[in-house]
Amino acid sequence: MTTTYNCTSDDQRTEGLQHAQRAISEKKCIVMPTDTVYGIAADAFSPLAVTMLLASKGRSRQMPPPVLIPRVNALDGLATDVPADARALAQAFWPGGLTLILHAQPSLDWDLGETKGTVALRMPDDQIALELLGLTGPLAVSSANRTGQEAAQTASEARLQLAESVEVYLEGGFRPVKGTAALPSTIVDATSTPFRVVRQGAIELERLREIVPSILGIGETIPAEVPPVEDATPAADDAPIEVTETAAFVDSTQESVKPGAPSEAKPE
Repeated sequence: MTTTYNCTSDDQRTEGLQHAQRAISEKKCIVMPTDTVYGIAADAFSPLAVTMLLASKGRSRQMPPPVLIPRVNALDGLATDVPADARALAQAFWPGGLTLILHAQPSLDWDLGETKGTVALRMPDDQIALELLGLTGPLAVSSANRTGQEAAQTASEARLQLAESVEVYLEGGFRPVKGTAALPSTIVDATSTPFRVVRQGAIELERLREIVPSILGIGETIPAEVPPVEDATPAADDAPIEVTETAAFVDSTQESVKPGAPSEAKPE
Protein backbone atom coordinates (compact mmCIF):
# COMPACT_ATOMS: atom_id res chain seq x y z
CA MET A 1 0.00 0.00 0.00
CA THR A 2 1.37 3.40 -1.01
CA THR A 3 1.58 5.99 1.79
CA THR A 4 2.49 9.69 1.75
CA TYR A 5 3.99 11.35 4.83
CA ASN A 6 4.08 15.09 5.45
CA CYS A 7 7.65 15.49 6.65
CA THR A 8 7.11 19.13 7.61
CA SER A 9 5.37 17.62 10.65
CA ASP A 10 7.79 16.16 13.22
CA ASP A 11 5.54 13.17 14.02
CA GLN A 12 4.90 12.25 10.39
CA ARG A 13 8.55 12.83 9.53
CA THR A 14 9.73 10.28 12.10
CA GLU A 15 7.07 7.79 11.04
CA GLY A 16 7.75 8.37 7.36
CA LEU A 17 11.51 7.88 7.70
CA GLN A 18 10.96 4.62 9.59
CA HIS A 19 8.52 3.36 6.94
CA ALA A 20 10.91 4.40 4.18
CA GLN A 21 13.74 2.51 5.89
CA ARG A 22 11.58 -0.65 6.05
CA ALA A 23 10.58 -0.27 2.41
CA ILE A 24 14.22 0.05 1.33
CA SER A 25 15.14 -3.08 3.33
CA GLU A 26 12.26 -4.91 1.58
CA LYS A 27 13.72 -3.93 -1.85
CA LYS A 28 10.91 -1.48 -2.61
CA CYS A 29 11.11 2.06 -4.00
CA ILE A 30 10.47 5.30 -2.13
CA VAL A 31 10.32 8.98 -3.13
CA MET A 32 12.35 11.51 -1.16
CA PRO A 33 13.19 15.21 -1.38
CA THR A 34 16.73 16.28 -2.27
CA ASP A 35 18.29 19.72 -2.62
CA THR A 36 17.73 19.71 -6.39
CA VAL A 37 14.49 17.85 -7.23
CA TYR A 38 12.59 14.90 -5.75
CA GLY A 39 14.17 11.50 -6.28
CA ILE A 40 12.98 7.92 -6.52
CA ALA A 41 15.27 5.76 -4.40
CA ALA A 42 16.09 2.08 -3.90
CA ASP A 43 18.73 -0.07 -2.23
CA ALA A 44 21.90 0.44 -4.29
CA PHE A 45 23.11 -3.07 -3.43
CA SER A 46 19.94 -4.88 -4.54
CA PRO A 47 19.74 -5.67 -8.28
CA LEU A 48 16.00 -6.36 -7.84
CA ALA A 49 15.38 -2.98 -6.21
CA VAL A 50 17.39 -1.14 -8.89
CA THR A 51 15.46 -3.00 -11.61
CA MET A 52 12.20 -1.86 -10.00
CA LEU A 53 13.46 1.73 -9.88
CA LEU A 54 14.35 1.69 -13.58
CA ALA A 55 11.00 0.07 -14.45
CA SER A 56 9.10 2.71 -12.45
CA LYS A 57 10.77 5.44 -14.50
CA GLY A 58 10.49 3.60 -17.81
CA ARG A 59 14.26 3.59 -18.15
CA SER A 60 16.64 0.94 -19.49
CA ARG A 61 19.84 -0.46 -17.97
CA GLN A 62 21.78 1.77 -20.37
CA MET A 63 20.88 4.71 -18.09
CA PRO A 64 22.06 3.60 -14.61
CA PRO A 65 21.05 5.72 -11.59
CA PRO A 66 23.51 7.73 -9.49
CA VAL A 67 24.16 6.78 -5.86
CA LEU A 68 23.53 9.20 -2.98
CA ILE A 69 25.75 8.95 0.09
CA PRO A 70 25.36 10.41 3.61
CA ARG A 71 28.98 11.49 4.20
CA VAL A 72 31.96 12.65 2.14
CA ASN A 73 34.16 9.88 3.56
CA ALA A 74 31.78 7.26 2.11
CA LEU A 75 33.35 8.11 -1.25
CA ASP A 76 36.32 5.79 -0.72
CA GLY A 77 34.10 2.86 0.18
CA LEU A 78 32.34 3.01 -3.20
CA ALA A 79 35.00 4.39 -5.56
CA THR A 80 38.63 3.54 -6.25
CA ASP A 81 41.59 5.49 -7.64
CA VAL A 82 39.90 8.77 -6.70
CA PRO A 83 41.92 11.66 -8.22
CA ALA A 84 43.02 14.49 -5.94
CA ASP A 85 41.03 16.97 -8.05
CA ALA A 86 37.85 14.88 -7.53
CA ARG A 87 38.40 15.02 -3.79
CA ALA A 88 38.84 18.78 -4.03
CA LEU A 89 35.53 19.12 -5.87
CA ALA A 90 33.77 16.94 -3.29
CA GLN A 91 35.19 19.02 -0.44
CA ALA A 92 34.07 22.23 -2.17
CA PHE A 93 30.57 21.23 -3.31
CA TRP A 94 29.38 18.39 -1.04
CA PRO A 95 26.80 18.40 0.28
CA GLY A 96 25.35 20.00 -2.84
CA GLY A 97 24.34 19.72 -6.47
CA LEU A 98 27.44 18.01 -7.89
CA THR A 99 27.61 14.39 -9.07
CA LEU A 100 31.04 12.83 -9.68
CA ILE A 101 31.54 9.86 -12.02
CA LEU A 102 34.37 7.70 -10.64
CA HIS A 103 35.76 4.20 -11.01
CA ALA A 104 33.65 1.85 -8.85
CA GLN A 105 35.21 -0.37 -6.21
CA PRO A 106 35.55 -3.72 -8.04
CA SER A 107 34.83 -5.69 -4.86
CA LEU A 108 31.32 -4.29 -4.41
CA ASP A 109 28.40 -6.66 -5.01
CA TRP A 110 25.93 -4.48 -6.88
CA ASP A 111 24.35 -4.05 -10.30
CA LEU A 112 23.25 -0.53 -11.22
CA GLY A 113 23.02 -1.22 -14.94
CA GLU A 114 25.50 -0.70 -17.78
CA THR A 115 27.99 1.42 -15.83
CA LYS A 116 31.19 0.20 -17.56
CA GLY A 117 32.87 -0.08 -14.19
CA THR A 118 31.98 3.42 -12.98
CA VAL A 119 29.67 4.88 -10.35
CA ALA A 120 28.11 8.36 -10.12
CA LEU A 121 28.21 9.65 -6.52
CA ARG A 122 26.63 12.64 -4.77
CA MET A 123 26.02 13.87 -1.24
CA PRO A 124 22.76 15.89 -1.22
CA ASP A 125 22.33 19.11 0.77
CA ASP A 126 18.93 18.19 2.22
CA GLN A 127 18.26 17.27 5.84
CA ILE A 128 15.47 14.77 5.16
CA ALA A 129 17.58 13.02 2.51
CA LEU A 130 20.62 12.89 4.80
CA GLU A 131 18.55 11.52 7.71
CA LEU A 132 17.21 8.74 5.50
CA LEU A 133 20.66 7.96 4.07
CA GLY A 134 21.96 7.75 7.62
CA LEU A 135 19.37 5.02 8.29
CA THR A 136 19.70 3.09 5.02
CA GLY A 137 23.22 3.66 3.73
CA PRO A 138 23.90 4.50 0.05
CA LEU A 139 20.83 4.64 -2.17
CA ALA A 140 20.41 4.44 -5.94
CA VAL A 141 18.45 7.61 -6.71
CA SER A 142 17.11 9.12 -9.90
CA SER A 143 14.73 12.03 -10.48
CA ALA A 144 11.18 11.13 -9.44
CA ASN A 145 9.45 11.22 -12.80
CA ARG A 146 8.73 9.06 -15.79
CA THR A 147 11.50 9.32 -18.37
CA GLY A 148 10.81 12.23 -20.71
CA GLN A 149 8.51 14.03 -18.26
CA GLU A 150 9.21 17.05 -16.06
CA ALA A 151 11.14 16.36 -12.85
CA ALA A 152 8.90 16.46 -9.77
CA GLN A 153 9.37 19.35 -7.32
CA THR A 154 7.01 17.88 -4.71
CA ALA A 155 6.09 14.36 -3.64
CA SER A 156 2.56 15.02 -4.90
CA GLU A 157 3.88 15.74 -8.39
CA ALA A 158 5.98 12.58 -8.24
CA ARG A 159 2.96 10.48 -7.20
CA LEU A 160 1.01 11.67 -10.26
CA GLN A 161 3.70 10.09 -12.45
CA LEU A 162 4.91 7.09 -10.43
CA ALA A 163 1.67 6.11 -8.64
CA GLU A 164 1.64 2.68 -6.94
CA SER A 165 5.12 1.70 -8.13
CA VAL A 166 6.45 3.51 -5.03
CA GLU A 167 5.81 2.30 -1.46
CA VAL A 168 6.49 5.54 0.45
CA TYR A 169 6.34 9.21 -0.56
CA LEU A 170 8.14 11.64 1.75
CA GLU A 171 6.65 15.10 1.22
CA GLY A 172 8.95 17.93 2.28
CA GLY A 173 7.59 20.85 0.27
CA PHE A 174 8.97 22.37 -2.92
CA ARG A 175 12.50 21.51 -4.04
CA PRO A 176 14.53 23.52 -4.58
CA VAL A 177 12.21 26.51 -3.84
CA LYS A 178 8.71 27.24 -5.06
CA GLY A 179 8.83 29.37 -8.20
CA THR A 180 12.40 28.41 -9.13
CA ALA A 181 13.50 26.12 -11.94
CA ALA A 182 13.94 22.41 -11.22
CA LEU A 183 17.67 22.07 -11.85
CA PRO A 184 19.30 18.64 -11.63
CA SER A 185 22.81 18.19 -10.28
CA THR A 186 25.80 18.98 -12.46
CA ILE A 187 27.56 15.75 -13.49
CA VAL A 188 31.35 15.68 -13.92
CA ASP A 189 33.17 12.70 -15.41
CA ALA A 190 36.23 12.38 -13.18
CA THR A 191 37.45 9.23 -14.95
CA SER A 192 38.69 11.25 -17.95
CA THR A 193 41.72 13.52 -18.26
CA PRO A 194 40.94 16.35 -18.10
CA PHE A 195 37.62 16.12 -16.23
CA ARG A 196 34.55 16.80 -18.34
CA VAL A 197 31.08 18.14 -17.54
CA VAL A 198 28.58 15.68 -19.05
CA ARG A 199 25.44 17.38 -17.71
CA GLN A 200 25.15 21.04 -16.77
CA GLY A 201 22.97 21.66 -13.74
CA ALA A 202 23.01 23.32 -10.33
CA ILE A 203 26.77 24.00 -10.16
CA GLU A 204 28.01 26.35 -12.87
CA LEU A 205 31.14 25.57 -14.91
CA GLU A 206 32.84 28.76 -13.71
CA ARG A 207 32.50 27.64 -10.08
CA LEU A 208 33.96 24.22 -10.91
CA ARG A 209 36.92 25.88 -12.63
CA GLU A 210 37.68 27.85 -9.48
CA ILE A 211 38.66 24.47 -7.98
CA VAL A 212 39.87 22.58 -11.09
CA PRO A 213 40.68 25.07 -13.90
CA SER A 214 41.18 22.36 -16.56
CA ILE A 215 37.61 21.02 -16.49
CA LEU A 216 36.02 20.90 -19.95
CA GLY A 217 32.48 22.11 -20.49
CA ILE A 218 29.93 20.32 -22.65
CA GLY A 219 31.14 20.24 -26.26
CA GLU A 220 34.61 21.52 -25.43
CA THR A 221 37.74 19.68 -26.55
CA ILE A 222 41.37 19.74 -25.54
CA PRO A 223 43.12 22.53 -27.50
CA ALA A 224 45.69 21.30 -30.01
CA GLU A 225 49.31 22.02 -29.19
CA VAL A 226 51.01 23.88 -32.03
CA PRO A 227 54.76 23.09 -32.20
CA PRO A 228 57.05 26.12 -31.98
CA VAL A 229 58.53 27.36 -35.29
CA GLU A 230 62.33 27.53 -35.26
CA ASP A 231 63.98 30.54 -36.85
CA ALA A 232 66.23 29.17 -39.60
CA THR A 233 67.88 32.57 -40.28
CA PRO A 234 71.49 32.55 -38.99
CA ALA A 235 72.40 35.17 -36.45
CA ALA A 236 74.51 38.06 -37.68
CA ASP A 237 77.50 37.12 -35.56
CA ASP A 238 77.49 33.43 -36.59
CA ALA A 239 80.67 32.27 -38.28
CA PRO A 240 80.30 31.44 -42.02
CA ILE A 241 79.67 27.79 -42.79
CA GLU A 242 82.30 26.16 -44.97
CA VAL A 243 80.80 24.33 -47.95
CA THR A 244 82.74 21.30 -49.13
CA GLU A 245 82.70 19.61 -52.52
CA THR A 246 79.59 17.72 -51.40
CA ALA A 247 77.26 20.65 -51.61
CA ALA A 248 74.65 21.09 -48.89
CA PHE A 249 71.03 21.02 -50.11
CA VAL A 250 67.46 21.31 -48.97
CA ASP A 251 65.09 18.51 -49.85
CA SER A 252 62.36 20.39 -51.69
CA THR A 253 60.02 17.41 -51.47
CA GLN A 254 59.81 17.52 -47.65
CA GLU A 255 56.43 18.76 -46.40
CA SER A 256 56.13 21.10 -43.46
CA VAL A 257 54.92 19.55 -40.18
CA LYS A 258 51.24 20.06 -39.60
CA PRO A 259 49.87 20.59 -36.10
CA GLY A 260 48.04 17.53 -34.82
CA ALA A 261 44.25 17.51 -34.87
CA PRO A 262 42.60 18.42 -31.58
CA SER A 263 42.50 15.40 -29.31
CA GLU A 264 39.14 14.83 -27.71
CA ALA A 265 38.59 13.79 -24.13
CA LYS A 266 36.73 10.56 -23.29
CA PRO A 267 33.11 10.82 -24.42
CA GLU A 268 30.43 10.81 -21.77
